[in-house]
Amino acid sequence: MTDDGQPGQPVRLEVVARFVDIATDALGDAREEIDALNVFPVPDGDTGTNMFLTMSTARESLRQVLREAGLGRIAGDAHAGPPVPGAVRPEHLVLALRALARGALMGARGNSGVILAQMLGAIAAHLEQATPDVRAATLVAGSLADATAASYAAVGEPVEGTILTVARAASEAATEAAAAPGARSRDVYVAAAAAARDALLLTPQQLPALAAAGVVDAGGRGLSVILDAAETALTGRRRLSGPVRLGHHQIPLPPPEADDADAAGGAATPAYEVMYLLEPTSPEAVVELRTRLAEIGDSLVVVGNDDLWSIHVHVDDAGAAVEAGIAAGRPHQVRITHFDDSVHGHGGGHGHGRPGSHGVGTTRRTGRAVVAVSAGPGLAALFEDAGALAVPGGPGDRPSAGMLLEAVRRTGAAEVVILPNDQDSLRTAEIAARTAEEDGDVEVAVVPSRAQVQGLAALAVHEPGRSFGPDVLEMTAAARHCRHGAVTEASKRAITSAGPCEPGDVLGVVMGDFAVVGQDRLGVAVEVLTRLLAVGGELVTIVGGEGSGDLAARLAAHVEHVHPGVDVVTYDGGQPRYAVLLSVE
Repeated sequence: MTDDGQPGQPVRLEVVARFVDIATDALGDAREEIDALNVFPVPDGDTGTNMFLTMSTARESLRQVLREAGLGRIAGDAHAGPPVPGAVRPEHLVLALRALARGALMGARGNSGVILAQMLGAIAAHLEQATPDVRAATLVAGSLADATAASYAAVGEPVEGTILTVARAASEAATEAAAAPGARSRDVYVAAAAAARDALLLTPQQLPALAAAGVVDAGGRGLSVILDAAETALTGRRRLSGPVRLGHHQIPLPPPEADDADAAGGAATPAYEVMYLLEPTSPEAVVELRTRLAEIGDSLVVVGNDDLWSIHVHVDDAGAAVEAGIAAGRPHQVRITHFDDSVHGHGGGHGHGRPGSHGVGTTRRTGRAVVAVSAGPGLAALFEDAGALAVPGGPGDRPSAGMLLEAVRRTGAAEVVILPNDQDSLRTAEIAARTAEEDGDVEVAVVPSRAQVQGLAALAVHEPGRSFGPDVLEMTAAARHCRHGAVTEASKRAITSAGPCEPGDVLGVVMGDFAVVGQDRLGVAVEVLTRLLAVGGELVTIVGGEGSGDLAARLAAHVEHVHPGVDVVTYDGGQPRYAVLLSVE
């Protein structure tokens, strides 16, 4: 946010605070609409909720800094008087921008929240470096360009037709508008917001799944709401826009592409997970590192700022991934996990050690603890009975990085394992782990569990008596070798991997993908289990959901009858939206 009316003051604190207020409220108003813009037919969409909660935490962090500086009116306190002349000093803006960036990072929930946090952090860093001689329009365009670069950098495998595409269109329009003679910052925001709206409407043409569902991209819609808020903050004009949704069959679907991957097994996966913090020699070194790691691995995540970056990648050659980091700067807190539990090596290595404690108390942390995200009360009880600290979460209610960080601190342990138990919580868990190690004398590892039942499998082999690295290795292997499925109900008409579905249809999920469409919950559950057992198995775990009745018991009886050599255990998980969660080990 800038103020074109005060030479020598390219960024104005009051405008920043006003934008954050408007953007947060706008996301709050649009959150249900954005949540509904979901290509999947079950109500798992929480993009709007995640973006709203991320922005809300950023706003509260900003307000807290302003209150502590005696700037209550700017912080939204209507009872506080206006700041006296000279009360707002340059250092207040710096503190506020840094608080905004850190608050967003700590409040980040799900992939959409992480991407938004990275974008806000990039904008704040760019505005913080503003000098009196910079043109406001140029400053704004540069901050949006940095935000777009940060959004792409935060995603290992960028996909067009998403929030990334909308961000790029907005920043390109901003750059063009800023180049016009006499351009002002408000002109740049108006152009960026308009370009975002136009790009949003084109996302179904780039992603067949969006076209099939008759929706635009949810994350892109959230970003459009935020840019509209920026336009309002600068111009005073509030754009009134209703839900953005496209009718079914309005968009021609591209021809289906051939898929040679085996539906049950999929492609071969890399052998190692490599994570480390990096102090780069230059910004260009980070770009080169990202390119190199993308060539040799997948599941790539590169997030951070100029001074410190967090690197995560899955590779077959762990040494090459570390060597790439050495070529880019100084990697430390190196953690290498072998995904094959038949190979026992160094489950977690360390480079130059971790930072010491920074104001987190003098009590020495001891022992090892596990923090597990739980999607229902019964699941929480299961995790807690096994000795873990359960953090409520799941579709529509995913925990923020700050919540996971607080849980890590609450354990009081020197070594902590986080089980995110959800694909969209993996990145927030990694942010929490990195922040905990930076802030205190604690070592944190994230086991990449992408389902609740994978978390249960990992916790079953947890052994505090082992050294930390091998224990994390065993838990990772257990989670990775746990085949998982679920049964849910479609809430909307959509095209799934198993074909079209209508509201009320029963859907079977196998390894995170829709594989069965039917009418009977037991029949669909049986089909899911049959596919999971197709390659063998010794133990079936069935977790009954909220309101699922005797479905878990009937399914267990079927397994005992048809597969007498397979052990079966059932639990009452109490999770919403999913009648049963299934796993085969």
